[in-house]
Amino acid sequence: MAIIFFGTPHFAVPSLKALLEAGESVRLVVSQPDKPKGRGHLMSAPPVKELALHYGIPVIQPVKMRDPELHEQLRAINPEFIVVVAYGRILPAAVLGIPARGCINVHGSLLPRYRGAAPIQWAIINGDAETGVCTMLMDEGLDTGPVLLCERIPIAEDDTTGSLFPKLAQLGADTLIRTLRGVRDGSVVPVPQSGEAVLAPPLRKEDGRLEWTRPASALANQVRGMHPWPGTFCFLGDERIKVIRAHAEPGSAAPGFIEKASGGILRIGTSEGLLRIDELQPDGKKAMPAAAFLAGRHLREGHETFA
Repeated sequence: MAIIFFGTPHFAVPSLKALLEAGESVRLVVSQPDKPKGRGHLMSAPPVKELALHYGIPVIQPVKMRDPELHEQLRAINPEFIVVVAYGRILPAAVLGIPARGCINVHGSLLPRYRGAAPIQWAIINGDAETGVCTMLMDEGLDTGPVLLCERIPIAEDDTTGSLFPKLAQLGADTLIRTLRGVRDGSVVPVPQSGEAVLAPPLRKEDGRLEWTRPASALANQVRGMHPWPGTFCFLGDERIKVIRAHAEPGSAAPGFIEKASGGILRIGTSEGLLRIDELQPDGKKAMPAAAFLAGRHLREGHETFA
């Protein structure tokens, strides 16, 4: 039977690939509209659209999800499932009711923890030891539908959002295929979500500001969870510094004060412990190791501060 696939970014690509490799009949792909990208602001197609066109699958990019003509187009396919992976919009009830077996979403967290747009980022920012993916039967709420399958993986100490995304994307693809097979043979049934719900709102550029009055461990998690976007930053005088890699170390210094700036080591005081900056990028320059940054500076330990 037919499947309609809703998805937009790279995270959704493995799931669409998995459906095609499993021999599923993906009749239509729905993706977000093309957007301008890069310095030239040239229109760029979403990764899911590019993959679909490569396989000759029709793609539509509706601007409004409540368009009756869109609903008729979806109904005409008479889908068994609608599969949704990081599409980027909430589906209205009129769409949720179209497929014979429902709309199945692949979500990058262990629900009900991290409902919302940035579940992978917030799991790292909050210092979680593990995360995972869940497939769920969608309802009208924000990631509130009953869960079908969940799979867990550990979050490594050096994981960033950039490194964790592809792991969860592939795990989500594998879990999706198992979910569809299980729903069909009755071995997978929806179970209401239980436990404390935690929201994962979208990140903003201003969320990347490092506040030195927080513990070093929390700042290190913030750096990892916000890499590569929106990135974390601080100021040295009037100079904006982007922090790319950092880790917490024991020790003490007043929040923001430079505890060490020699021997290739840059350590900053926090409310608890020290944040050692491993890689950074001053405004208008390329990213560089802390040693290269310090080689052209004469920072006074215990006197100068980051803000």
